[in-house]
Amino acid sequence: MARPWTLWSLCAALWLAGAASATTPAVLEVSARRVGDLFEVQARATLQAPLPVVWGTLTDYERLPEFVPGLRRSRILSRDGATTTVEQSGEARFLMLTVPIEVVTESTERPNRIEVRRIGGTLRHLQGRYDTEVLATQPPQVLLRWTGSIGLDLELPPLIGETLVRLQLQEQFEGMVREIERREALRRQTQAGRPTQGAPQRTPASRPPVAPPLGPSR
Repeated sequence: MARPWTLWSLCAALWLAGAASATTPAVLEVSARRVGDLFEVQARATLQAPLPVVWGTLTDYERLPEFVPGLRRSRILSRDGATTTVEQSGEARFLMLTVPIEVVTESTERPNRIEVRRIGGTLRHLQGRYDTEVLATQPPQVLLRWTGSIGLDLELPPLIGETLVRLQLQEQFEGMVREIERREALRRQTQAGRPTQGAPQRTPASRPPVAPPLGPSR
C-alpha cells in the first residue's frame, strides 16, 4: 500500500499537495513550518457570514468533496454524541507527483470549535482544530482559524515539505472559504426574495454551536 499523508480541515478539516489556487481575499494568513518530524500549520480568514452558515459548511462532512480540492470521497462512519467518525479518500498532486490518500478522522464539535484527529489510514499524524469567533452580528462577521500539526509518512526535503504543506493548506482552506461565501450569498438572495440561480437542490441544515460559555463537515 502507498504511504501518503493528508490534511482535513476541516474539515475540517485536511489534503496534501497541489498548485496554489487564485488567492481568496478573505484569507488573511496561511503558514506552515517544520518542528522536528511534524509540520505545524495555521490558516485564518475573516468571513462576511453569520456563524450558522460557517458552522453548517464546516460540518457538512459528506458534501466536502464538492468544494474541497483533491477530496474524492467523504463518508460518515458513525456518530457518538458530539463526535463524528469520517472516512475520506482522494489524492495529492505536486508537479509530477500524485499520491493516493486514505484517512479516518474523528471530528468532535464543541462550542465554537471543531477538534480533528487521525485514528486510521495512511497519514502518520494529524491533529488540529477549527476555531470560530463572532466579530460582529450586523453585518455578520466571523473569524475562522485552523491550527494543527501533521506528520508525513513520506520523506521530503525540509523546504519542499513546508512548501507542499502550505500550498495544499491554502488551496483547501480557500475552497472552504469560497463555499461559505457562496452559501451566504444564496442565503441573502433568498431573504431578499430574489431567484437563487445555481442553488443546490438540498441545502444542508446548519448546526449552530452550543450556547456560551463556549465551529471542514445534522
